[in-house]
Amino acid sequence: MLNTLTQAFALITTWEVIIAIFAASVYGLVIGSLPGLSATMATALLVPVTFYLSPIAAIATIVAASTMAIFAGDIPGALLRIPGTPASAAYADEAYAMTRKGEAELALGAGVWFSAVGGIAGTLSLMILAPPLAEIALSFSTFEYFWLAFLGLMCATLVARSSPVKAIASMFIGLLVACIGIENPGGVPRFTFGMTNLFGGIEPIPALVGVFAVAQVMRAMLTPEPPPIPRRRFGSILAGQWKLTKKYNWQMTRGNIVGIIIGVLPGAGADMAAWVSYAMSKRFSKEPEKFGTGHVEGLVEAGASNNASIASGWVPSLLFGIPGDTIAAIAIGVLYMKGLNPGPTLFTEKASSMYAIYLMFIIANIIMIPLGIIMIRLASHVLRAPRATVMPVIMLCCAVGSFAIGNNIFGVVIVATFGVIGYVMEENGYPVAAMVLGIVMGTMIEQSFVTSLIKSDGSVLPFFERPIAAILAAMAIGALIWPVLVWVWRKLKRSPVPATSAR
Repeated sequence: MLNTLTQAFALITTWEVIIAIFAASVYGLVIGSLPGLSATMATALLVPVTFYLSPIAAIATIVAASTMAIFAGDIPGALLRIPGTPASAAYADEAYAMTRKGEAELALGAGVWFSAVGGIAGTLSLMILAPPLAEIALSFSTFEYFWLAFLGLMCATLVARSSPVKAIASMFIGLLVACIGIENPGGVPRFTFGMTNLFGGIEPIPALVGVFAVAQVMRAMLTPEPPPIPRRRFGSILAGQWKLTKKYNWQMTRGNIVGIIIGVLPGAGADMAAWVSYAMSKRFSKEPEKFGTGHVEGLVEAGASNNASIASGWVPSLLFGIPGDTIAAIAIGVLYMKGLNPGPTLFTEKASSMYAIYLMFIIANIIMIPLGIIMIRLASHVLRAPRATVMPVIMLCCAVGSFAIGNNIFGVVIVATFGVIGYVMEENGYPVAAMVLGIVMGTMIEQSFVTSLIKSDGSVLPFFERPIAAILAAMAIGALIWPVLVWVWRKLKRSPVPATSAR
């Protein structure tokens, strides 16, 4: 093993790999911090560049760019309430509330610090737990994926600050949007109204950009400018992070574990990890009433979770060629292109290359801290810019990003439409985050449900007979009825106790 590690160090300490890691890191930070340009897009745009790089340098660019982009989505979420990536949408409101309270450094510092810690934890899981975790992932069928997706949908009621009924209504709107197109088990056009542009459905990224970014611009146009955030230099970005690490040690650990487990499951990824971890943080917090008012606890757990899932998502990719998420799917293509064919033999025949990938993840998460601090300080100037200057730039970024997604003008129309929808929903107290969650999870839950019914010949018993499916079903149903039980319990506590008559 020592000899293999020595060879791995020799592979990653060449000038080509070092420059590739640094350049891809800066690139990932910039792309991830721009609304509409997701971590997946950042990774996909790098593929043509990898044609001209050595195998290790090519993988290094994918690792560094994806790691940085997932964290960088937190920056516009905290400063402008416009998440850069779907994973950041889970806690953008919380981070922005901290910024309004004058705690932008604490929010962004928690983002960079716990993202790095989560990324390193995910890498250790990749090194140590790859075979057993992959075995667990392989035991998942469509029955388990249905309950996992259903459990993810229940997060809509857990993270909502408004009425749970409105949160569920928003989630159903998202599920309705996910039905658009022909990408369904029946291959039948639904809600396309004869428009060929809708055949491919509505991607989550344009919807996210619309309901968060465009709606925020509309709100800025129609409401007076809020009291400005005090103009001051950012203090130390990492000040207080060690204190938070000790205070929320269990939350950080739980976020890492959830991120590692969800990352291993094909098709889940950082988005689901962030939503589930933030919901769990609120549910099990000793101070749930503080969530939504600028409380750092949820940022600690969700930030650790989303980056932990990035590294652990490579477990099924490297062992079996099964992508854990879209980024891992792109990485598999690069691996095949460079002759590093995924499979068990990769760990024996090219063990040094495998350890080089591990080391690249660790290096990327370590340099995320200094590079992330530099990016945060550069982005902090947004807080001092007048709103009339910032909002047009945001609209330009939204238009460019939405056009780049589908390479047509229809993407811009979709973003504008969802901007209006998001503005109307928020003005009436309907949480847009729940709608985005419905759009993200809708396709997965429908395909898993229909495929499972086909496999079971219409019987619903296998949804509860398989051991893992039964456990997930119990968790999902428990999350569904929990708000009702809490409501009944509070009613019983408030009911007056009849006084006993004195003799």
